[in-house]
Amino acid sequence: MKARLEASGICKSFPGVRALHEVSLQAFPGEVLALLGENGAGKSTLMKILAGVQRPDAGGILVDGVEVAIASVQDAMRHGIALIHQELNLATNLSVGANIFLGREPNRYGWIDEAAIAQEARRVLGLVGLDLDPSREVGDLTLGQQQLVEIAKALSVNARILILDEPTSSLSTRETERLFEVMSELRGRGVGLIYISHRLAEIQRMADRVTVLRDGVNAGALSRNEITHDAMVRLMVGRDVSRVYQRTPGQPGPVVLEVNALRTAANPTQTVSFQVRAGEIVGLSGLIGAGRTELLEAMFGVLPAVSGEVRVEGKAVKPEHPRDAVLGGLALVPEDRKKQGVVLAESVRRNLSLASLERDRLRGLFVNMEAESAITTQMIRELRIKTPGEEQPVRFLSGGNQQKVVIGKWLAMSPRVFLLDEPTRGIDVGAKQEIYQLMEKLAASGAGILFVSSELEEILGLADRVLVMHEGRITGELTRAELTEEAIMKLATGGEKSERRKEKEE
Repeated sequence: MKARLEASGICKSFPGVRALHEVSLQAFPGEVLALLGENGAGKSTLMKILAGVQRPDAGGILVDGVEVAIASVQDAMRHGIALIHQELNLATNLSVGANIFLGREPNRYGWIDEAAIAQEARRVLGLVGLDLDPSREVGDLTLGQQQLVEIAKALSVNARILILDEPTSSLSTRETERLFEVMSELRGRGVGLIYISHRLAEIQRMADRVTVLRDGVNAGALSRNEITHDAMVRLMVGRDVSRVYQRTPGQPGPVVLEVNALRTAANPTQTVSFQVRAGEIVGLSGLIGAGRTELLEAMFGVLPAVSGEVRVEGKAVKPEHPRDAVLGGLALVPEDRKKQGVVLAESVRRNLSLASLERDRLRGLFVNMEAESAITTQMIRELRIKTPGEEQPVRFLSGGNQQKVVIGKWLAMSPRVFLLDEPTRGIDVGAKQEIYQLMEKLAASGAGILFVSSELEEILGLADRVLVMHEGRITGELTRAELTEEAIMKLATGGEKSERRKEKEE
């Protein structure tokens, strides 16, 4: 079969960074090609080149065997190539139909033809199984529905190669299943799909072939019968990471975090109470919308709590503002690191010293440059942050290294309790292992850790205990001996522990 899309010898460099060197890739009609690699391996750069967002320094691109020049997104679309970004590019204040035809609206007698938009929008929405009124505002849709609107938009320009960048990172289980159904239907219609994801179980399930990049070059490829978790990891990181989860629970110490009858603005009728001990890693599980992020934000003062009490080492903390939480010994690593965790335009040095600026300032007014430099040097060394230098803007770091910067700024404050919201979202398996090892190290030093994760494998592998939430309340607590996917999902959907377990507790 002739390749629908073929890239060969692609090279791309940025100031001080070689992103891609002699990279090649082939995508065929009616197949799912998974593109894997650690953060910084060059995946996003390659996809942006194929989609016309960036231009290569060298190399060629063929579509249906014919060499083409892709200098813009419009060029890529004319050749049937569309990229669905991880951060969706929809105008949430416009209708579904308006988004699908944004910038290429059909017109009649010089006026936008609303009837034609509605008719064609219904057709392409039907291709992805969405029964929506095209006049409905996009902001009213779920993330899963918005993802499918993006795909419908690509199909409206007759996309024959669809690039999906981390499409399930913010989707519920049900929405993910629907996306997979749509992908299978598109594959059956001859559309070629390039699928980027750090969730290797999804790759095993959906991919026909795997291409792996490492440090900007081709690291290898796997055919369908060769796709296993260990094989993918070996190609991605260049070493065996057979034991990603290596939690060896220790003996927990005294209570370091106590939450009593806390009510959040998102779920004001529900109260939440629990404890975390020193040296303990406690998982907070639940489905999307269960209230996990809202709970952490209320504890940290990002959003005001309706009522309740938070205590750190027995002392009451009233987090009406994040500053109060920090002074009380809490640290929050937020779910969206780019919007809430770092200042992307600022340097590694400025970001690492953000949390401690007030503590270290000179004469109450001036930045303590000596302290700032010491913190930066220490954190880059201890966390193995990969950066050309401390003045490098954080936006140029990989996702895993950005996450290390977020954690590093808090380590400088020596907090007693870490609140980690999806700490490994969007980072590769090698960086994940480093984050896990850091969590282990923090717990061993006596800190308490409460972490949210939507990946059950992560919860099962790391947590000493798990608190499960459903509709704003904790429906149950599971010890490490009780942890199974079935037990977590039963509580996450509003069920209860088994009768046998309840009898033991009584």
